[in-house]
Amino acid sequence: MSSIVIALPKIEDARKIRSVLECHGLAVASVCSTASNALSSASELGNGVLICGHRLPDMNYLDLAECMPRDFEMLLLASARVICEVPPSILSVEMPMKASDLINTVNMILMQQERKRRKEKKKPKLRSEKEQNYISNAKMMLMQRNHLSEDDAYRYIQKSSMDSGTNMVETAQMLLMLLYES
Repeated sequence: MSSIVIALPKIEDARKIRSVLECHGLAVASVCSTASNALSSASELGNGVLICGHRLPDMNYLDLAECMPRDFEMLLLASARVICEVPPSILSVEMPMKASDLINTVNMILMQQERKRRKEKKKPKLRSEKEQNYISNAKMMLMQRNHLSEDDAYRYIQKSSMDSGTNMVETAQMLLMLLYES
């Protein structure tokens, strides 16, 4: 779950923005008036959106962007003059802003982060050298004893794995045990 941190020089402004976001169903984890507090909150939360002004008492937005946790996205609230100088990697909303612009932009960022997390989860985890050896040895045994090509041996292990509901490493281990016993 992504989190929202708001960091503006005037704490009253940050609280007003929190109210707007919460009225639209977005939970704000932290409201602060300094970059150091924002960074502290962000690092505890792990991922999310940091909504900030272009200049905080202890840091400007560019320095803050460099210090942010990797899984946090910055949303800069600034005037048109400041926004024209903002690097493309930083999203921004022009002040004065419409509540709908803020809500839509925050929702867009949160949806992108959710998609990215799902995509990361779907990536197959890398096998250790030991696990890879089990699969390679099982393939070799199948190739020698059953005269299969390497691709066919791999597909056989893969299909057996799916049919039995076990992962490929466990299937390779079972095949090796069966082939050594015979």
